[in-house]
Amino acid sequence: MTSIIEASLADAAEIKLLIESAYRGDSARQGWNHEADLLDDERTSLEEIERLIKDEKVSFQLARGDAGAPIGCVAVTQLDATCGYLGMLCVSPTMQSGGLGGTLLEAAELAALKRGIETLEMTVITQRSSLISWYKRRGYKRTSETRPFPVPRDPPLEFAVLAKRLADT
Repeated sequence: MTSIIEASLADAAEIKLLIESAYRGDSARQGWNHEADLLDDERTSLEEIERLIKDEKVSFQLARGDAGAPIGCVAVTQLDATCGYLGMLCVSPTMQSGGLGGTLLEAAELAALKRGIETLEMTVITQRSSLISWYKRRGYKRTSETRPFPVPRDPPLEFAVLAKRLADT
């Protein structure tokens, strides 16, 4: 049975491996939701994951499978009293398309509501239309805002900003 728990610092190294396997490289291509065709550098750092786990404004949740291995994660950062940022949502490539992503998203939204967050926003690389569509089916709306990708690329990448008012769900 899958369990979703609040991540601890002891989980950080496993989370790092999970995120890299889900977003980058050949392992990511086993799933539908990856950036391997757009990016080949590191998705995140161990230090960044540790910083998020330690931050009191962040709820970093980890899903473990039957054997106890990490199979998914998601983080919600409280930006202000009523707005939060959803990030680091990933599912192990071999576990994708089984509903875990939606379950993690629901858990993140519940954690956000418990913190008083009324609106969640996120950024998605604009070229990832299938992922944007997945979020839209779950009530997120693409705003008119875009944000620059932090590293210059050729061709250039940018982020679409999506948002969902949780109080309406």
